Amino acid sequence: MKYYIIAGEASGDLHGSNLIKALKAKDLAADIRFWGGDLMSQAGGTLVKHYKEMAFMGFLEVLLNIRVIFKNIRFCKQDIENFNPDLIIFIDYSGFNLRIARWAKTKGFTTNYYISPQIWASREGRIEKIKRDIDDMYVILPFEKDFYEKKHGFEVNFVGHPLIDAIENRIRTDGHHFREEHHIDRDKPIIALLPGSRKQEVRKMLSVMLSIVEDFSNYEFVIAGAPSLDREFYAPFLENPNVGFVDNKTYELLSIAHAALVTSGTATLETALFKLPQVVCYRANWLSYLIAKRIVTLEYISLVNLIMKKEVVKELIQADLTSKNIKSELKQIIDGPKRESQLKAYEELEKQLGGRGASDKTAHLMLQKIKREIE
Repeated sequence: MKYYIIAGEASGDLHGSNLIKALKAKDLAADIRFWGGDLMSQAGGTLVKHYKEMAFMGFLEVLLNIRVIFKNIRFCKQDIENFNPDLIIFIDYSGFNLRIARWAKTKGFTTNYYISPQIWASREGRIEKIKRDIDDMYVILPFEKDFYEKKHGFEVNFVGHPLIDAIENRIRTDGHHFREEHHIDRDKPIIALLPGSRKQEVRKMLSVMLSIVEDFSNYEFVIAGAPSLDREFYAPFLENPNVGFVDNKTYELLSIAHAALVTSGTATLETALFKLPQVVCYRANWLSYLIAKRIVTLEYISLVNLIMKKEVVKELIQADLTSKNIKSELKQIIDGPKRESQLKAYEELEKQLGGRGASDKTAHLMLQKIKREIE
């Protein structure tokens, strides 16, 4: 069968790659065409457009690149028609994907969504578009099933979180060798810095994260470089000898770090699954923040706290993201009382995520549905 997959970010590339592997294992004749990244390319199939060409963040940047976005939408529609897939699979990336889904439904294509748009956080009214345009939804967060089914009467499939498999199946690395390879002091504990994946986000986060380096001279701060950015971009942040860098080796870094400063997003959940105490840091430009405050209805911004329905990890947002506050919170997770409380909560968090096999479950359910429709 023919599959057309659309992922627009690094996390979508990761989950899309594991889904491709699962689909190919269950459907030996699978013909896959996709928008994604290097991991999806390695898993097999034909890359149409790389997510690096589509990484626009924030309301202002989207507005400035609106012509490129609409050009991509037109191209995507034409490419789908030419390929004529049996199934279109959308992975997160809601602004783009919901537009394509509306068009695809009118053309008679079967539409599946893997990893729901976060309509439980903002713009809940999009549920009507999802009901209209999506045939089947596969959700990865435990509270999403109740949100869709009990609140909105839309049946979905909870398949568990694919990060559990991604972390479990990673290639293990020797800590001493890793430190030598990346010129990290072998005697200092590591504070991992995960500042995001988009240029303007990373610049903003690293500037404040690195402001406390001199207060923690017994630790080495190591920046986790994003796959969407090259090393040259990070060069201005590496002038301090107490600051290291690893390129596209986030999991290896998290596995040997002592604590972390993490920009809100999927990375907060990844850090928790590595059982690494963290402080969540986030600051947007003033316009994006003001708009977000009006449309986001959540009490928390990190997935860890949202899933646990309480403050497990400290969130320093906007005006609260100061050097003083980062310093204070970091001390508490290095050797203070918050360290053990976070580690204990992480154990319960993993149980709530539904166990292993998300990609296999999703591929199995998708193929079952297609086969029933063909019969």
